[in-house]
Amino acid sequence: MLDKAIAEIRELRVEFQTKDGPVVGVENVSFRVSPGETVCIVGESGSGKSVSSLSLMRLVEFGGGEIVGGRLLFDRREGGEIDLAGADQDLMRKIRGNEIGMIFQEPMTALNPVFTVGRQLTEGLRVHKGMSRDTAEKRALELLRQVRIPEPERRLHQYPHELSGGMRQRVVIAMAMACEPRLLIADEPTTALDVTIQAEILALMDRLKRETGTAVMFITHDMAVVAQMADRVVVMYRGNKVEEGTVEEIFENPQADYTKALLAAVPKLGEMRGKAAPEPMKLMGVEGQNIAPIPGTDERLLRVRNLTTRFPVKGGLLRRTVANVHAVEDVSFDINRGQTLSLVGESGCGKSTAGRSILRLVEPLSGQVELGGVDIIGLDQAGLRKARLDMQMIFQDPFASLNPQMQLLEQVAEPLRNYGIARGSELQDRVAHLFDRVHLPRSFMRRYPHEMSGGQRQRIAIARALALNPKLIVADEAVSALDVSVQAQVLNLMMELQADLGLSYLFISHDMAVVERVSHHVGVMYLGRIVEMGSRARVFENPQHAYT
Repeated sequence: MLDKAIAEIRELRVEFQTKDGPVVGVENVSFRVSPGETVCIVGESGSGKSVSSLSLMRLVEFGGGEIVGGRLLFDRREGGEIDLAGADQDLMRKIRGNEIGMIFQEPMTALNPVFTVGRQLTEGLRVHKGMSRDTAEKRALELLRQVRIPEPERRLHQYPHELSGGMRQRVVIAMAMACEPRLLIADEPTTALDVTIQAEILALMDRLKRETGTAVMFITHDMAVVAQMADRVVVMYRGNKVEEGTVEEIFENPQADYTKALLAAVPKLGEMRGKAAPEPMKLMGVEGQNIAPIPGTDERLLRVRNLTTRFPVKGGLLRRTVANVHAVEDVSFDINRGQTLSLVGESGCGKSTAGRSILRLVEPLSGQVELGGVDIIGLDQAGLRKARLDMQMIFQDPFASLNPQMQLLEQVAEPLRNYGIARGSELQDRVAHLFDRVHLPRSFMRRYPHEMSGGQRQRIAIARALALNPKLIVADEAVSALDVSVQAQVLNLMMELQADLGLSYLFISHDMAVVERVSHHVGVMYLGRIVEMGSRARVFENPQHAYT
């Protein structure tokens, strides 16, 4: 350990004012981060991990929080140690992005949609480092290469919505590292990334830490990442610190019951070997669980043949189409009733586009899609609207797919209203029942999306997708942004609903352990094509294609 901590949080207490009085977000939390050290903060959503980090950046007050007690000590490059809890906003503006960098959880909300990637990358360099425009652009290119973004020269002039989720996340990481901060706070930086890129990003952060002596405060719920990255681990639960220790102590000899439960909820690759059908996970502290395998049926629900979707690339003065991006190329598969097909692959391989093309949220160029014998591609708008009663989608980013200005009750009720299925008190009862189904308290019906944690928002998205009793749900990375304990609950919830209602899922994911747990069949996508397809056992135990 090096002598002096770069940052130290002492007995931090943060409160949020609500209509029902103050809610404590973090209570008496203390820990320190030393130079060249990675401290991982783990815990489920709503445990106060992000609130602690936002307090250190003094951003928590912009979200309605108030630091009511404790000290936030930070050792500056020049000027020694200061208490950030008492610093004014002018000083904080100099420190943010320059001495403390932050990688935010939701890359789409962290990037400004109206500025190009280049503009956002160079802004911090020009403000904090006083670089000229050209120097800053050179540095921005270098940063994009460091985070392994393909064609970085082109990306500088693109807008955030033109990049895939994984690429946006890498841009956010490049922005945070631009000024080589003394402390890097990473809030779930790799949740939206697939395994191959996640490994690169973690190696990149590790390298930066070694080369520059940056301290890293890593907030995550992915225990595999913790095992790989952490020097020390702080476990949080409901705003309190329940345990702290070195990574070996926490993994090999956890003391708190909660830590043991957290480690038990991690799906492990190879757990499903020799089992024919998916089955729910055993959760600690949940009694009388029904752990029955879900065989599904052999009756076909969805038939997809030669699906092709391309996006035009506009260029030149008249914005003519100069090329096409081949997002999905000649993809075919079937899904049976009550079964799950998982599409796996790294970000940008076309798996989300394939899912969206089936629902015609993106218009495919050619191919056939039949749901229960109905040809989806040939339908007009009215027919398509009716067909969507049977197919719904759970989107990747729950924050972006929920309306920030509507109460949750209204959002879950909206599909029922749109199709005139229920009204008045019957509508209220159905929504309340949906909230029960996804294990959320009914009191949340009057809340807004920003008042919920990520895991809770994702459950709202699932409740909304279930409202119309669809036959097929396309789940696009539905659990990637959730922490292990909540992820295990949501996966169990999805499997329980599959067993009860006979739902079919197209499950789009990059987390192989989760895919192994929920799938009947698996398709592996690479560069827009399915390179391998088969039953879960075959793909996992005897893969044929080199990429798999």
